Amino acid sequence: MIEAIQEIARLAGAEILDVYGTDFDVESKDDDSPLTEADRRANDVIVAELQRRFPKIPVISEETKATEYSERKDWKRFWLVDPLDGTKEFVKRNGEFTVNIGLIEDGAPVLGVVYQPVGDRLYWGSRDEGAWRSVEGGEPSPLAGGQHYSEKAEVTVVASRSHRGEAVDQFVADLESAGKTVRFLSAGSSLKLCLVAEGGADVYPRLGPTMEWDTGAAHAIALAAGRRVLQYESREALRYNKENLLNPYFVVE
Repeated sequence: MIEAIQEIARLAGAEILDVYGTDFDVESKDDDSPLTEADRRANDVIVAELQRRFPKIPVISEETKATEYSERKDWKRFWLVDPLDGTKEFVKRNGEFTVNIGLIEDGAPVLGVVYQPVGDRLYWGSRDEGAWRSVEGGEPSPLAGGQHYSEKAEVTVVASRSHRGEAVDQFVADLESAGKTVRFLSAGSSLKLCLVAEGGADVYPRLGPTMEWDTGAAHAIALAAGRRVLQYESREALRYNKENLLNPYFVVE
């Protein structure tokens, strides 16, 4: 299954790159977030391929009208898709955007593929096969969770390139008040979760709004790498297929 999802992610990535090199138009959705032809084309490919290869598993995608909760609340298993995560980064042409396809079972992510078309960087993980990364089609390398940031004297914090905010600045200030030396990284899209999964960062506090499709695939990879994705206040695991698909604030550690 995971090889099929990798193939689908690469197909979507090819559609995105086909638009990336053009003088594309940018529209605004109802929430004022940007939308491009690349979002639509990637979504069309992913949804069609998932329905063709896995016809019994329903799909929730950012760019497809959401199924009513009265119908999906009983779904035990479904695909969660963000066909182009980081559209703002796509528009800025900085390369920090991804294709995200995750499999959710009983409210928890169990398999995920995150593909960064620029640089041909592929992340994947599942609870059965662990977490992996491949760059430019090279040999896969395993990802493994490292020491928890609370136990380190030097902590690398990663946060959004487009959505940082005062709450994250306070999170960093609290670490420094605890005597830690803090190094700060900025990154776009689901790459922030992947950075923690691969050990490039120690912690990712997301103290701003995200949707379930923004996190599902990379959450699965982080879990497979031995990391945790916890609600910021309750410290409970982030859950999926809620009536409201908006995530609570969370931290990846």
